Amino acid sequence: MTVREKILGAALIALTALPSLAQTNGSNSSYSRFGLGTMNDQSQGFNRGMGGVAQGMAGGQIVNMLNPASYAAIDSLTFIFDVGMGMQYGHFKQGEVTTNARNTNLEYVNAGFHLARHLGMSFGFVPYSTIGYNFDIENRIGSSYTSSQSITTKTTYYGNGGFHQMYLGVGWSPFAKLSIGANIGYIWGDFNHSLAQRFYEGGTSNSSYSSQNAEWSSDVRTYKLDIGAQYPIRLRPQDWLTVGATLSLGHGIGSEVEMIRYTSLGDTIKNTRSDAFDLPYTISVGAALQHKGKLTVAADYTLEKWDGCKVPVSRSTETSNEIEIRTDQYLNRHKVGVGAEYIRDPLSRKYGPHIKYRIGASYSSPYTKVNDLTGPREYSVTAGVALPLSNSGKSLINVSLQWLRRSASDPSLITENYFMLHLGVTFNERWFMKWKFN
Repeated sequence: MTVREKILGAALIALTALPSLAQTNGSNSSYSRFGLGTMNDQSQGFNRGMGGVAQGMAGGQIVNMLNPASYAAIDSLTFIFDVGMGMQYGHFKQGEVTTNARNTNLEYVNAGFHLARHLGMSFGFVPYSTIGYNFDIENRIGSSYTSSQSITTKTTYYGNGGFHQMYLGVGWSPFAKLSIGANIGYIWGDFNHSLAQRFYEGGTSNSSYSSQNAEWSSDVRTYKLDIGAQYPIRLRPQDWLTVGATLSLGHGIGSEVEMIRYTSLGDTIKNTRSDAFDLPYTISVGAALQHKGKLTVAADYTLEKWDGCKVPVSRSTETSNEIEIRTDQYLNRHKVGVGAEYIRDPLSRKYGPHIKYRIGASYSSPYTKVNDLTGPREYSVTAGVALPLSNSGKSLINVSLQWLRRSASDPSLITENYFMLHLGVTFNERWFMKWKFN
């Protein structure tokens, strides 16, 4: 067995473990309680270490699902299979209180191949958003008339679920340079939130008080449509500037949300509402400058039009508890990313010159309000390498490190810091080459 076969075999063994590792998918962010959860950036192995830039990125050896027009550039002789996972360590702070958590996530699985002249196709899976939190809030509400002991409540907030996306897309180059493409996606997932209240008298649980409990749940199913375009411009004989843009169509989601409120004394109220969610219109634009096939510098800007989108919230009155569909809980989200990649010599027959070095950064404004306050901003810095599995440099192991900070302008809200390790494997083999023997 050759060294290359051993490396590929080890990578395949690692990939078979991904389904079990993915069972620990999740988030420990209390901000995932709002909106549709914390949003995944959907970057892949080739651009994770570059701040997630994608709109101007295209090439024969990458599958860029964030701009489907890029599929037109996929090499006609290869089948590309790409899979990635991430491990993260989170540090959370609110005032003087701190805590830590670890998670493992399956980040994406996709494939791409050449269909016909100037026509490429891709399909795959990627998380859309994540819901995962579990925390307590304690409040003192007074003293007992009989015992004079302090009465407190502990409310436990718990949520799990999130949304996933499968997609199928094509990219076509109808003219010498212009490429266009589209992804049609299917989004599904669970929207689960609950709170449970307990009363304590003198530090001891007291079940004689009527505690309030609530559960919200929804089984979400909808579609997603992305339309993209790319256009390369030759600046000099060895310098190319590729500009790109993608439009995602927003629409209402007809899924039903259910709320159940009940007390420890047995009273139960159930409400349901339909058409409780929206997906936003999203537009992304960007450009990538490639110099001599060695250095690539890219930048992206994305606007997600969340303002005015629907989200269900609970509304309590003196006589009832109801679900209210509100359109004032979201903010338009702006995201900027920059990144660079360097390879010493892509034409070399040696291993070392084929290693790719990447660096990037990004900033995102909040898309949700948190108790009517502006939600958290996100700041991220990334760095990584792409290690070839052979001297050809086509199949790669992508490794990147990321620091992400999620913080709000209001000091009373939680500050989150994440340190992440992302691992991806890109298989790029010449499956469609026709061999001739004499």
